[in-house]
Amino acid sequence: MSELQTTTRPRRPRPAVVTLTDAAAERVRALTEAGGHKALRVGLKNAGCAGQEYTFAFADEIGPLDEVVTDKGATVVVDPKAILFLIGSEIDYETTKLASKFVFRNPNQTDACGCGESVTIVPVKAVETEEQAD
Repeated sequence: MSELQTTTRPRRPRPAVVTLTDAAAERVRALTEAGGHKALRVGLKNAGCAGQEYTFAFADEIGPLDEVVTDKGATVVVDPKAILFLIGSEIDYETTKLASKFVFRNPNQTDACGCGESVTIVPVKAVETEEQAD
């Protein structure tokens, strides 16, 4: 009987769950450095008329299941429960006359409420399954 031979080869790097624009990276760096935090935590919660809202919090500890994304010198931690909803998203930071805020460009987002505070997001697996059925 022959033994199974394994070879070690380098794994290809996984694509980042989210990416940051230059403006978002600059703002994340400014916020985390000013407060002495490790990163900015991004997630989702069930809320609002469309079903979900993006959440932000400072991350002083990184859990074993957290997805750590370092982009343009800024570190963002993606909550493990939000990963399938945020894959492929770009986070931007916009400043207008009335507000300054982080903005998500999320390919998994299917709807948003009129005020823009809450969104409907379909997890990646569900979206891929529907496309394969067509």
